[in-house]
Amino acid sequence: MKFSGKNVVVTGGSRGIGAEICKTLAEFGLKVWINYRSKPELADALKDEIEKSGGKAAVIKFDVTNEEEFINALNLIVESDGELSYLVNNAGITNDKLALRMKTEDFTSVIDANLTSAFIGSREALKLMSKKRFGSVVNIASIVGEMGNAGQVNYAASKGGMIAMSKSFAKEGASRNVRFNCVTPGFIATDMTEVLSQEVKDAYINNIPLKRLGDPKEIANAVAFLLSDHASYITGDVLKVNGGLYM
Repeated sequence: MKFSGKNVVVTGGSRGIGAEICKTLAEFGLKVWINYRSKPELADALKDEIEKSGGKAAVIKFDVTNEEEFINALNLIVESDGELSYLVNNAGITNDKLALRMKTEDFTSVIDANLTSAFIGSREALKLMSKKRFGSVVNIASIVGEMGNAGQVNYAASKGGMIAMSKSFAKEGASRNVRFNCVTPGFIATDMTEVLSQEVKDAYINNIPLKRLGDPKEIANAVAFLLSDHASYITGDVLKVNGGLYM
């Protein structure tokens, strides 16, 4: 995989899919800035793992829902490295319940954490990347944002909104050679799915044409491709990584 930039920020990068994205991008030679909000020990351990494997990494703490913190963090990275080449908006939360029982704050808290944070990151990245007329942003959406899901009205809205938002950013960023794309994971084997019973997992798997859960590495590889020069003519697109569950 070929990259013309030298660094990347991964929000929510200290665990799960985010951590796998960090490791994969470091393997391709990028300096990875690992964002975390809490549990610095996870971010520090990931940084050590990347560096022991010969990669470059740094840890940066900020809350993606705090606009000032997000902006200051990106500016700090530019001051340190001289540029911001790539951004992966991966941080997000869930707060599942049926819509009839969902309070307004249950809805808006997920929108703020998932969608508004990605807007802030995408907007600021576009400002910074425009200066060098180069950059690429990948937003981690979800299959739920494409097909909906009972009990996840808030999450579906946040991820569906992310897809539409990314297309609009792609139209605005194109003249500045800044690309915006989305990856929509299906059911991926992470610590969140580990707590599910085998019966529940089997029910999911039975509906997946490839008959298995996805691996976080498969999401990371998709992200790497979209960020890379190999995808230089791809913008405003959605790469589905779901085993055929939603075609």
